[in-house]
Amino acid sequence: MKVKICGITNAKDALDAAAFGADALGFVFYHKSPRYITPAKAKKIIDKLPPFVTTIGLFVNEGIETIETICKYCDISRAQIHFDVDEASLDAIDLQTLPVIRAKSPEDLKKFEHKYRLVDTYSEAYGGSGKRLNLDWFKNVDCSKIILAGGLTPENVSEAKKLGFYGLDVSSGVESIKGKKDPLKVKQFIRNAKSI
Repeated sequence: MKVKICGITNAKDALDAAAFGADALGFVFYHKSPRYITPAKAKKIIDKLPPFVTTIGLFVNEGIETIETICKYCDISRAQIHFDVDEASLDAIDLQTLPVIRAKSPEDLKKFEHKYRLVDTYSEAYGGSGKRLNLDWFKNVDCSKIILAGGLTPENVSEAKKLGFYGLDVSSGVESIKGKKDPLKVKQFIRNAKSI
């Protein structure tokens, strides 16, 4: 089970998450988010990371050129596209992308089903709402390319593990306050997600 810790805003949280075994770290380049980070600050953090930790930039309503420029500058390996796009728009971005499905119904899970994608609860605020999706929606779905987000915590992560997701994405569920991670929660989340 792969684990992404999203909403990284400082070097301590990033290095702690990496040390605890996070596979990926997410950086939010959306000005309206309480977890927003400037590209310059993100670059300083990313430069300190050990090898083999994937870095992902989260973008909302940005143009292709902005996404590519920030990712190249920060050495980010994948762009998480947290707004409605079509296949052609994803293909036009000159790096790997991770489309986000903000699911309102089980039918939404069929979008981008041949791609790796992140599935989150629909929220006006574009992520980090702490709301959970109904896991019954996934019972007869091939979840091997789905990264589940939304309302995950160290306490409930075991429920999601049974469904065969490629990975889990957590932000607010491991925070002490918005934008600041609780290292004990991060450690416990990763341990619970990766235990057999």
